[in-house]
Amino acid sequence: MKNLLFVIVLFVGTLSFAQQYDSLFIRKIYDKALSENPAYENLRYLCKNIGQRISGSAAAQQAVEWSLRLMDSYGFDKAYLQPVMVPYWKRGTKEEGWYKTASGEIFKVNMLALGGSVGTNGTLEGDVVEFKTLESLKNASKAQVENKIVFVNEPMNAKNINTFESYDEGFAVRAFSALAAGKLGALAVVIRSVGLPIDDHPHTGAMYYNDSVKKIPAAALSTRDAENLSALLKKQKVKFIMRMDCQDMGMVPSFNVIAEIKGSVAPNKIITVGGHIDSWDTGEGAHDDGAGLMHSLEALSILKSLGYKPKHTLRVVFFMNEENGNNGGKSYAKLAKENNEEHIAAVESDAGGFVPRGFHCDGAVEKVNFLKSLAPIFKPYELHVFEKGYGGVDINPLKQQFESIALFGFIPDSQRYFDVHHSPNDVFENINKRELELGCAAMASLLYLIDLNF
Repeated sequence: MKNLLFVIVLFVGTLSFAQQYDSLFIRKIYDKALSENPAYENLRYLCKNIGQRISGSAAAQQAVEWSLRLMDSYGFDKAYLQPVMVPYWKRGTKEEGWYKTASGEIFKVNMLALGGSVGTNGTLEGDVVEFKTLESLKNASKAQVENKIVFVNEPMNAKNINTFESYDEGFAVRAFSALAAGKLGALAVVIRSVGLPIDDHPHTGAMYYNDSVKKIPAAALSTRDAENLSALLKKQKVKFIMRMDCQDMGMVPSFNVIAEIKGSVAPNKIITVGGHIDSWDTGEGAHDDGAGLMHSLEALSILKSLGYKPKHTLRVVFFMNEENGNNGGKSYAKLAKENNEEHIAAVESDAGGFVPRGFHCDGAVEKVNFLKSLAPIFKPYELHVFEKGYGGVDINPLKQQFESIALFGFIPDSQRYFDVHHSPNDVFENINKRELELGCAAMASLLYLIDLNF
């Protein structure tokens, strides 16, 4: 009995010492991130010297080359490019849109073509028919829609506390309105931007066609223009006029950008941390996903600078083409399997650079429980979300190749994200330096704890 009691006391004491050591090291991570962190200036360079980075573009290639030079400068064990084929869609000449009243009054709108849309082949004009929801459009008759320009005015749900829940609910409006309207013979479709604020910044994003349905032009109006158009339609008939010169350039070569620190105990086991280097071609891709790149790069760099020797190989990946195809994520997972690599965990930051709130885990029960067990360690840093949830678009294909892998998603505060998401408002000026640095610290701390405990 005494021996058993001694073992229990020894175990508890050892566990307590380990937790104390973890806490001390994480304090060092935060100290480093908040005092000696180049993330903010690196993000400034990416946004201001390179700018938007839609996959396949010359700007995306400049971002690839800059990222590789940056990773090389950090002195990691290895930095390299991974070839990947990506779709290249060009917005072309800036799109233009107006609506015109029965009396001939004309109002210019703030409008963006949705990613992947076909062009209008000149100027397109037609009567507007409004639908309050995508579902009501799907249930409409051909007579209601044929040869008209469909306006889907479905607002994002403001009642959810977590705005990503509202985005998950509203994503389909952007993705499938062109398909629904095209089936009924519409000339084009314009949607209310998927965003919460009432402002002048239209939001773009990926949408989908089906080869069996005629492809029609698709665009998003700013929420303020959507409100104004809807109010006018209650009083009279309105025509919509639009011009878009979008082009599908097919598949072109590009790259994922990768760097790693070799593991000291199990170098064949890999933990990935990353975000996506491509962005939409409006704004500068500061929050989506320049911030995620900086979180991921600095997570690795901070551990290296503190002299930490990882057990497993730690790999940072700047994925290409998350926004309109995810070919970077798919190629990374496929090549990992073909190269007989063993991937045990992955962490992604792709929800903006706002103040950290915690992490989600997509994995087995024991992996979710591991994440939940970290709550006391992160409490001093005001993180509180540690629960089962989605990892991220870029790392999700790893599940198909490595069934037991645990995927972790960085969760920042969501309240302001859809002020900037996929819009001209996603610029460096809307990044808060301290919040970005706190995100770097949170990512580095989780990466350290995963490496230590897996």
